[in-house]
Amino acid sequence: MHQLSPAVAQHAGARRTMPHTRALPLRIGTRASPLALVQTRNFQDLLTTFCPVLRGMDVFQEHAISTTGDQVQDRKLAEIGGKGLFAKEIHEALLDGRIDFAVHSLKDLETSLPPGIVLACTLPREDCRDALILGPNCGPGDPRAPYAALPRGATIGTSSVRRQAQLLHARPDLRIALIRGNVQSRLGKLRDGQCDATLLALAGLRRLGMEHEASVVIEPEFMLPAACQGIVGITVRADDEELVQLLSGIEDPVARAVSTAERALLAELDGSCQTPIGGYARLFEDGGLTLSGLVARTDGSFLLRRTIHGGLEDAARMGAELGQSLRRDSPSDILR
Repeated sequence: MHQLSPAVAQHAGARRTMPHTRALPLRIGTRASPLALVQTRNFQDLLTTFCPVLRGMDVFQEHAISTTGDQVQDRKLAEIGGKGLFAKEIHEALLDGRIDFAVHSLKDLETSLPPGIVLACTLPREDCRDALILGPNCGPGDPRAPYAALPRGATIGTSSVRRQAQLLHARPDLRIALIRGNVQSRLGKLRDGQCDATLLALAGLRRLGMEHEASVVIEPEFMLPAACQGIVGITVRADDEELVQLLSGIEDPVARAVSTAERALLAELDGSCQTPIGGYARLFEDGGLTLSGLVARTDGSFLLRRTIHGGLEDAARMGAELGQSLRRDSPSDILR
C-alpha cells in the first residue's frame, strides 16, 4: 500500500510539513452520473498536475454513490426534500470515514453543510450559462431572442423551478413538463417527443464534450443562472488538516469569491428547490464584484431581479444584503 510522502506537502505548498503516515489510495466520493464522474476525473487530473509526485502512483479510488436525488426521478426535488438529497449519502460516507473527500456540483450543495464537513476547495468556473436544446418542432435559434424559436404553446421539459419561472415570465403561453435525470436521459426524452425543447447547463454539456447539443446559449440578461452553476466544490472532514492543506493549493480564488457571494445570497433567502432563485456574481480585474439576484413565482407571474456592486472582500456581505433586499420586496408567499 502506498503512503503520502512529505514531498506531497512541499509540492502542494502546504504551510507545514505533511505527515507521511496517510495510506493511499485516497478515496473520492461522487454521484454516479456520467457528468459527476467526468468532474471527478478532471479533479484528479488537476490535483495530479499540481502535485507531480503523485503521478504513476495508485493514488485515487472512486466511490460512485447513489443518492436519493438520483434514485427518485418521477417527482420534483421540492417534494422529496430539496437539492440536499444529491449530497446526503455522500456526506454520510464522508463522516463515516468511508471516503476521504467528495466532489460536488456546487449548485447542488446545500448552503449549510453538516457539522464536521467543510467546503475545502472550489475549482475554476466553467461557462455558467443555460442552454436551450430545441426539438424538430421549433424554429431556428437566435441568442438575441432565445425564446423566439419556441412555437406558441410549446412544451418545455425541465425540473428547475428557476428555469420554469423565467421562461413563463417571458412566455406565459409555454407549458412545462417535469423531466429529470442525467444529461443523456434528458436529451433522450426530448428526442422521444416528450417535450418540444429542454434546458441544460452549458457547463455540463461542455464537460461531457456535448456542447454541440446546445441550440441556443442563453445570456444571463435573459435567464439568470443558478447560484454556483458551473463550479465544482470539494468537501472534506473539517478535522482532516492534511487534505485541507493539500486542496488549498488548487483553490481557484475567483470561483471562491463568486461562490461566496452567491451562496450568501441563497442562505439569506433560505433558498430551496421550491423557490425560483437565481444568482450570478462576476469578479473584474480591478477587484470589483457584481452580484445579480432573482426571485420569482413558479408560474412566472412575479419576478424581481436586482444587482449590487462591491469589492472582492465584500462578497459575503453583498450576498446577504442583496438577499435581504429581494426578501423585503417579494410577496410573502414566495419566501416562506
